[in-house]
Amino acid sequence: MYKAVIIGGSAGSFQVVTKILASLPKNFNLPVFLCLHRLKHVRSGFVEALSIKSALPIVEPSDKDNIRAGRVYLAPANYHMYIELGNVFALSTEESVNHSRPSIDLSFFSAAYTYKNKLIGIILSGANKDGALGLRKVKEAGGLTVVQDPEECQVKTMPTASMAATKVDHVYSTDRIINLLKSLA
Repeated sequence: MYKAVIIGGSAGSFQVVTKILASLPKNFNLPVFLCLHRLKHVRSGFVEALSIKSALPIVEPSDKDNIRAGRVYLAPANYHMYIELGNVFALSTEESVNHSRPSIDLSFFSAAYTYKNKLIGIILSGANKDGALGLRKVKEAGGLTVVQDPEECQVKTMPTASMAATKVDHVYSTDRIINLLKSLA
């Protein structure tokens, strides 16, 4: 039984994430971690934009906040978001990784370490390779790995890099990703 979902995306992923969140039922009882590349200096509007369609509450966690089921946690702008043992977040302003802060790889590494084979890792559309090594770590930890079908992506670099880094379990359209997640509710 899975205990958490982590989703990484960059260029072209916002509409996909919005569609996924709009499809999750109110009783979805896993935490969902979102690590999306976004502008460093834009601090507001992102949570509000995602919240419009989501039945689940969307939160930008603070350092040492507890992780709760049935919530969507968005990595704050210009912070790395780590998912730690003990069901808490750690935020960091360490150097950018893959030119990104938040780094999808770092969030995925920590989630894989924490949840092991109880994690679903999903990589969506994006313009760099951030997330590829993180998804490989999810696979190595025994978690389920999914990438958005590159043919459907606005920018296919991120899913393609993930597929090159590890043998992913599923290459799914947005609708099939939604069906997978809804089957967990």
